[in-house]
Order: sequence, then C-alpha cells, then structure tokens
Amino acid sequence: MDRFLEMRAFAAVVDSGSFVKAAESLGVSKAAVSRHVAELEARLGVRLLHRTTRRLSLTGEGELFYPRCRELLAELDNAEAEVTSATALAVGQIKANVPVTFGILHLAPVWAAFRERHPQVTLDITLADRVVDLVDEGYDLAVRIARLPSSSLVSRLLTTTRMVLCASPQYLARHGEPRHPSELAGHAVWAYAYFAGGDEWPFEGPDGPVVARIQPCVRTNSGDTCLAGALHHQGIVLQPSFLVAPELRAGRLVELMPAYRSIELGVYVVYPSRKHMTRKVRALVDFLVAWFAVPRWDE
Repeated sequence: MDRFLEMRAFAAVVDSGSFVKAAESLGVSKAAVSRHVAELEARLGVRLLHRTTRRLSLTGEGELFYPRCRELLAELDNAEAEVTSATALAVGQIKANVPVTFGILHLAPVWAAFRERHPQVTLDITLADRVVDLVDEGYDLAVRIARLPSSSLVSRLLTTTRMVLCASPQYLARHGEPRHPSELAGHAVWAYAYFAGGDEWPFEGPDGPVVARIQPCVRTNSGDTCLAGALHHQGIVLQPSFLVAPELRAGRLVELMPAYRSIELGVYVVYPSRKHMTRKVRALVDFLVAWFAVPRWDE
C-alpha cells in the first residue's frame, strides 16, 4: 500500500477534472488511477469524489482533504529536490531580470564569476528598471531594489543601499547649500522618475520625519542621467549610494544635510517559489548572497 501514490492519483484527478486526463499526466492506466482513488477512500472510510457520467466534484470530505494532500505531496517533492540538488550539477538556462544601472555597475562581474564555477549553466540577462512579472514573462529570478520585498514572491536580502542627497561643489558655490529639506523647493532638482515617493522625498532628521516637496527641472527614468546632471553642476540629486559613493569619495559630489538621512533600500534577489526550485537557480541565488556578503560601495 503506497499512500503517496494514492494521494498523487487523487490530486491528479482533481487537478485535471477526469480520471482519463489524470492517467495521462501520471503515465498509468485509467484503471490504475481508479483503483488508487478507491483504495484511498476505503482506507479513509469516506467518499472524496462525487462521480457522474458528466462531471466529477469534491465531497465535503474531499474539499477538506485535497489542500492537505497537495501540501504533503509538495513537501515530499521539495524534500526529494533538496536531496538530489545537493549532489546534482547545475545545468541549463537561467533567465534573469536586473535593474539597468545596478546591473552594469555591480552585477556585470558576477555573471562571469558564476559561470566559472558553473560552466554548464547558460544565462539570459535582461536589464530593465520596470518591475517584470516573473511568472508571466518566464523569468527564473530578478534582482530588485526596494524598501520592502514583494509579498507575492520569495526573496533573499543581498545587501542594502541608502539614498544620498548630493550635489557638486561648483553648484553649491553658485546656488548655496540647503540646510533643511524644505529648502529643496528652491533648488534645481534632477529627479528619478521611478522613485517610490514621487515628488515627495522623505528624510529622518533630528526632530523626526520630514518630507521635502520638490519641483524637478529634469525628470528621468535613468539614475545615470541624474548623476550626469549633478556632475555637470546642474542641480541636486537623491541617488543610491551604490551609484554615487565613488563620486563622493573623489570629492566630485558632496553629501548634503547629513543630519537628515533619507531612506535605506534593500537589494533583493526574488524568485517565484521555494517549491521545486531547480539546482541551477538555487546555485545562482546562493552565489549572489555570498558575493554581496562583502561590502561593495559603503566601506
């Protein structure tokens, strides 16, 4: 008597809506599926399915048992995948989506290093700042920079980056240095179009939270364009430390109002589900976590 075989047959019938289709999906005969379901019902002492010539439906007991049955089967599959992935090679293609600027500055070296360790994996990397639908668009994983991870996806934190308010010394010499977020309304501001706060930039100051309402002279979906504007002495920007840290260290930009700190963002790798996670995806996720364990810009 194989309880899991009985449950697989029952779940396949419910999922497909017929014994014939369940038999096809399992690669067995219709008679075998019928026998497994009948044995399950006999062992439980309840009827799980209403059977008519036209349709199948769950009984009350079947509605209770089906989700628990699915959970147990998923856990079994997951356990088997974990055991086999411990020894199996990472093989096949991984399709990933990453943000444009972060992808160029901090992920470009990752791919070569990863393939040195896993040469049988091929990579299809798309750089785009829009939030893609991993399932509908066929991505295995994505790297996202956000305040919080998506609740609909599994995520692992790679590192953090803080938003830094900055401008060039030449701009400040001509226009003066703001001392409070409220003064930003009177300055030229280059704003990133995908910033979650829009034209309201949040800060945490000595007296608590403060919101600066800005009036951008330039709005763009490119952080690099914002940075270029600041380096050409054209205005103030609020950009992540992973982008502006080298310019701050070199003195080409100056951090403004250090007593008022803006938000910190997490850099996450996200993927649809832990269940049935392939060896190749698990290998890349673990590699990214290890790679960003070493500080990359906020030393």
